[in-house]
Amino acid sequence: KERIKEKRVSSLNTEYPNWQEVLNYKFPSRWKVNIVGLGDVGGVLLTGLRLLGGRYIESIGIYDKNINPIKRWELEANQIFCPFTAQKFPEVSRVREENIFDCEMFVFCATAGVPSLGEEQEDVRMKQFKGNSKIISDYARKAREKSFKGIFAVISDPVDLLCKAVFLTSNKNISGEFDFKGLAADQIRGYGLGVMHARAVYYSKQNTETTEYNREGRAFGPHGHGLVIANSLKKYDESLSEMLTNQTIKANLEVRKTGFKPYVAPALSSGCLPIIATMSGKWHYSATFMGGVFMGAKNRLLKSGTEIERLDLPDDLVEKIKESYKELGNVL
Repeated sequence: KERIKEKRVSSLNTEYPNWQEVLNYKFPSRWKVNIVGLGDVGGVLLTGLRLLGGRYIESIGIYDKNINPIKRWELEANQIFCPFTAQKFPEVSRVREENIFDCEMFVFCATAGVPSLGEEQEDVRMKQFKGNSKIISDYARKAREKSFKGIFAVISDPVDLLCKAVFLTSNKNISGEFDFKGLAADQIRGYGLGVMHARAVYYSKQNTETTEYNREGRAFGPHGHGLVIANSLKKYDESLSEMLTNQTIKANLEVRKTGFKPYVAPALSSGCLPIIATMSGKWHYSATFMGGVFMGAKNRLLKSGTEIERLDLPDDLVEKIKESYKELGNVL
């Protein structure tokens, strides 16, 4: 009982052929991080990790198919520095493609392309799934080949479905048959819900009826269609929650109307800050494996594994979350 209370007990699925490896896993005190993809999101994410991650990050390796962003960010990132302080800034260095899984956390920011500013659909992320799933599946196979034991962090859209693609692909053999000798489900995490919560906080401050969202509310589900924002767990109001959900989902379009692509807040609120929270065992928003689906919710990573927040929720809110969960499961 004491061990359970102290969060020192893990549950294992012994049907997986390599389940015993979990027994020998050591939680890093200082993480070696490798980032693949140095576009808009990858560059801002790297900036944030260099600025804020020194306490938990030992070093950051960077890789891109194009050598120029690698050269640029090796120069730029290592020149982010504050003198006369004990603050640590993780060293940034280029890494060869064959060494990208020599790390404790692999961060996938690569993309087949971001929808242009003229494409004003409500949910442009699904258009990216086809192209991005091909790229990420290649890295999933490489992770399998390297017997990667660290965290495979997905930043590219749509994170929830790409996480599932990584899990499925890495666990197939050369013949395309499942042998479950690839990445374990709990090694894969999707970082997309953090910015949805941040956007909900932004819009909640514009209405006196929703100002308590940051303290009392929660975000659940995917980064895009299917998102569930609850205005408050104490005084749940379906209409206020629907309003916040719709405003949050359309927030990226509001940025696009200004003539810019929305990538700064996602890189920091979904990527940088939750990644650091993951390393430090703090509560944050990310998508983790829940019964066949990678679902976004408040959770934390402990030495014993992932702990998902347990809540007493109103029945109508539970139904909304179940519907979102089912939709994600039906896509992939």
